Amino acid sequence: MTSLLIDVRAKAVLDVIVDNYLDFRQISGLEVYEPAKRADTFEAMRPFSLLLMLAVPLGAASVQNPLDKVLDPLFAVRHFREVAISPDGKKVAWVEASHSKIPAEARFSTVYIDGRRISADRCAAHSLAWSHDGRLAFLSDAGSKGQLQLWMAAGAAPAKKLTTVKGYLADPHWSPDGRTIAVLFTEGAPKEATGPLEATAAETGVIDQKVTEQRLTLVDAQSGRMHAVSPADLYVYEHDWSPDGGKIVYSAAPGPGDDNWFIAKLYTIDLKTGEARQIFDPAGLQLAQPRWSPDGKSIAFIQGLMSDEGFTGGEIYVVSRDGGPAKNLTPGRKSSPSWIQWLPSSNRILFAEHVAGEAGFATLDLASGETERLWKGPESVEPSFSDDGTQSAVIRTSWSMAPEIWAGPVGKWKQITSVNGAMKATWGEAESVAWQNDGFQVQGWLVKPVRYDAQRHYPMIVSVHGGPAGESMPRWPSPFFDLSVLSSEDYFVFFPNPRGSYGQGEEFTKANVKDFGGGDLRDILSGVDAVLKRYPVDPERIGIGGWSYGGYMTMWAVTQTNRFHAAVSGAGLANWQSYYGENSIDQWMIPYFGASVYDDPAVYAKSAPIDFIKRVKTPTLVVVGERDGECPAPQSYEFWHALKTLGVKTQLVVYPNEGHRFVNPEHILDVMQRTVAWFNDNLGNRPE
Repeated sequence: MTSLLIDVRAKAVLDVIVDNYLDFRQISGLEVYEPAKRADTFEAMRPFSLLLMLAVPLGAASVQNPLDKVLDPLFAVRHFREVAISPDGKKVAWVEASHSKIPAEARFSTVYIDGRRISADRCAAHSLAWSHDGRLAFLSDAGSKGQLQLWMAAGAAPAKKLTTVKGYLADPHWSPDGRTIAVLFTEGAPKEATGPLEATAAETGVIDQKVTEQRLTLVDAQSGRMHAVSPADLYVYEHDWSPDGGKIVYSAAPGPGDDNWFIAKLYTIDLKTGEARQIFDPAGLQLAQPRWSPDGKSIAFIQGLMSDEGFTGGEIYVVSRDGGPAKNLTPGRKSSPSWIQWLPSSNRILFAEHVAGEAGFATLDLASGETERLWKGPESVEPSFSDDGTQSAVIRTSWSMAPEIWAGPVGKWKQITSVNGAMKATWGEAESVAWQNDGFQVQGWLVKPVRYDAQRHYPMIVSVHGGPAGESMPRWPSPFFDLSVLSSEDYFVFFPNPRGSYGQGEEFTKANVKDFGGGDLRDILSGVDAVLKRYPVDPERIGIGGWSYGGYMTMWAVTQTNRFHAAVSGAGLANWQSYYGENSIDQWMIPYFGASVYDDPAVYAKSAPIDFIKRVKTPTLVVVGERDGECPAPQSYEFWHALKTLGVKTQLVVYPNEGHRFVNPEHILDVMQRTVAWFNDNLGNRPE
């Protein structure tokens, strides 16, 4: 008998039969998700095919879960990893990719210049950098089976591979004269991308914490010859050339790199003499995006309390190229600058910012300290500007606008791609909600049910963002744990930005220091009250969910209040004291808690959900990646184990080989399907 072909979603009907045949490690709600093992089991059950066919109605393999109508299009969306406009503003390059449901293709991405394909097919490509004379450098693993190399495209000729290294390459920058490309290189590092969001390596035997340093390395643009220039004992994160090409400014710290980004300092190196010197120490805060001024006299950067590398927010500072104290150029600003670029005069800086849940651009006059708002809108925007700041290319997206590339002067952009023109929103309208709490102005976003009727009462899910230094912004939903899709299931979905978030200024971002789960939870609950006053939400059918910090806040919320009647915690934190010794980035915690857990265990204990676990009544689904280094799986296991012991409805799902950010499309889909089912079952929701 031929094997039975079963749709990956339709075969859920057969789970009971399969589970009787296969030990799927379901023990009191604990599940390790293993789709490959299940596939093998179906093959092993070929003799039982007749039984299976009797169990499944004819045509069941083609029956779709109604949620698939929402999730499938999200996997079909083309998205843009980055955009870069040439220095003269005449060309635009971008990296395009998709959320493929085929695991082997999920990593593919393509480089384009003005719509012309530059990189090879079916490979990974990213990290765009323009030279002043119009050549484009980028990284690609074409022909290298996962090993990134540096490539260059010039004119209409095919792209040329410059390097043949073994290790990890990142962040190319052209020298002002166009002869050299500075890159970050970690010799001998794994071929795949590294970083705190990726799956950690499995560790057994003697754990020696071997450290590899990412060094600033110069590549000859003609020959491809390479030589490292930064000190061998420092891990370099970001860098920028001086205008005369004689020096480079960079941020760095001793390895390990993922952990010590939080204590990185600012350095310069003279490329002729090799002399490296520290010019600034942010002293407990984080810095990002060092940018050398056009006159070569000073360096601007963003400094603030940042909980994650790459998620930038703070205030704009400037320091002399020779070092010394840094000057805050935007003190007290009620926004969070997130990107900066000098304008040609060296007296003005162009910057992007988070502004109360919206994106904005402004200029800063260094002499007067005055700023001028150029544009602000309810969307997410990733920018690139010409050298003179008059032209820009941006990735624009919102809940009503699928991502596309736009170009032109700020706020007067014209759309130059239309790869997502056929995409239609399957969720309801979104609107900004503002409220006051504890003297703070707080903001969030509310997505209405797709079939909204003001005469009905609806359930609501509160979705707490990661970070905590992050912000919920309008954007086209992603397949990965984006609860916007619950709107299609007749929910309101509320995205609060409580204290600790970006968007309201640095004082607001710092307001949860030594107070995790205190003021931030009060802000969320106050926001829920604000929504209840304005919209027909059933207070007995409110759930909460989140990932990372949002997963922690979900665990914490159900120990502090019974207002939530269902919860889903993704990559959460149950016990700050044990977490400190388990995670791979413990340096992020000290600025928030004021000391290590060994010096002040009490400040960690007061915010630990596990210390209040007996209060929990809320049914809670817990999901996590097996190899998550940021929020390790034992934290989720600890929370689930306690709930199971106390008789609270719960389930734990551990996804194999996943890190903090999931990459396997099957796992991403499974998380969303389980999340929606959990809320529907426990909130009694029966979508139309």
